[in-house]
Amino acid sequence: MKKRTLGNSLTVSAMGLGCMGLSEFYGPATPDKEALALLHRACELGIDFFDTADAYGPHLNETLIAKFVKETSQPVKLATKFGIVRKPGEYARTINNTPDYIREACEASLARLGVEHIDLYYVHRINKEQPIEDTMQALSDLVKQGKIGHIGLCEVSAETLRKAHAVHPVTAVQTEYSLWTRDVEQQVLPCCRELGIGFVPYSPLGRGYLTGTYNEKTAFKEGDFRASLPRFTQESIKANQSVVDIIEKVAKSNHCTSAQVALAWIMTKGDDIVPIPGTKRIAYLEQNASTLDVALSSVDIQLLDEHSSTMKVAGERYTEEGMKGLNA
Repeated sequence: MKKRTLGNSLTVSAMGLGCMGLSEFYGPATPDKEALALLHRACELGIDFFDTADAYGPHLNETLIAKFVKETSQPVKLATKFGIVRKPGEYARTINNTPDYIREACEASLARLGVEHIDLYYVHRINKEQPIEDTMQALSDLVKQGKIGHIGLCEVSAETLRKAHAVHPVTAVQTEYSLWTRDVEQQVLPCCRELGIGFVPYSPLGRGYLTGTYNEKTAFKEGDFRASLPRFTQESIKANQSVVDIIEKVAKSNHCTSAQVALAWIMTKGDDIVPIPGTKRIAYLEQNASTLDVALSSVDIQLLDEHSSTMKVAGERYTEEGMKGLNA
């Protein structure tokens, strides 16, 4: 698999793997045997960039990744996050970016992951009441101590990103970005490029919606948090169908899947972009990885661009609780 560089020095596979869904949020956790098989297959496909967080589980996903890292002989790059504090089984959260908590969270993640160094350490969500300068200074200290290699921010505003980068270089920004979530193109992505910061889109397949898998009759399994999301109500699913139809049209003309079109589109948005689609199934993992062989024409890209930029998407990305810390 081809490589891309985030910031000036973190070189990773052109596509990473979002690991969250293996442990939580999209129904029951994947059994370890199946999850580990998927992670090993990702390595075989050339993926070396694995994304997790202490909040996933909580903690279960990092523990899973630790088992994988212990088993694999392949060099991998690990990204994890801190800042969202929640209890097992509860979606409610608080956001903590204080220096003391950062040091505590980092030590805990290192222990759970079974490593001495985290390649990319993100602020998962930013607390507007806590100075970003203090947060960045604490993270800078962790870089100097060799405990983390690079600093990342999630769901950050351009204004806060500038303040943070002035304290210590930010390597990557991770924010939702897809054909039905393009807010970052207005200010955040241009700011990243001005400052030389890489961009890591999560949910590039719109939590599965852009693959054409769901319709207004879809019944989500118990434990699938999409059932609570405004964009996945029957009304919203139906109202947003036009973007799925456009993607499907392009997929047919390119003899590929809708998922591959959605990923191929985002890959055309710049060599500084490394999407991290997640999946529980090896077949979908292989399909996603082969997206790098899909070459969309300029006509295809224009069609997707024009439709997705003009459509009015029905439904917020998250519930009110989940919106905490967005564009902070």
